[in-house]
Amino acid sequence: DVDSFGNLDPNGEYIVSTRVRCGRSLEGYPFNPCLTEAQYKEMEEKVSSTLSGLGGELKGTFYPLTGMSKDVQQKLIDDHFLFKEGDRFLQTANACRYWPTGRGIFHNDDKTFLVWCNEEDHLRIISMQ
Repeated sequence: DVDSFGNLDPNGEYIVSTRVRCGRSLEGYPFNPCLTEAQYKEMEEKVSSTLSGLGGELKGTFYPLTGMSKDVQQKLIDDHFLFKEGDRFLQTANACRYWPTGRGIFHNDDKTFLVWCNEEDHLRIISMQ
C-alpha cells in the first residue's frame, strides 16, 4: 500500500524523479539465448502492434532498431532511451544473436513510459515521473 510510506519528501528537497522498471517474458517463447531469428521478428511485431495501439497518456511511437536512422538513434541517445548490444556476459550467454533483429524501443509522447523489446528480457517496462 503506497499510503503506508507517507510523503517521503514533503518539502520537495530531495526527490527529483522516480523510475520503476520490470522485466517480463512473453508466454510461448524461450529466453533470449534460445530464440530463433524468426521468433525475434515475431515478438517485435506483436509488441510493436500492441504498443502502437495504446491511447491516452500512453500513446506513443515504436522504434525498431533494425534500419533505425542516425537522427532517430541520436534522439534516443540524447533522451537516454537507447540500449546497446549486450555486454560480454550477455554475449557469452548467446543473448545477442541476430542483433539488432527483433529489437525495438517504444516510448509515449510525454517520454514517461518506455518499453524495450528484446534487450535482455523479452520486455523491459519502465515508468518515470
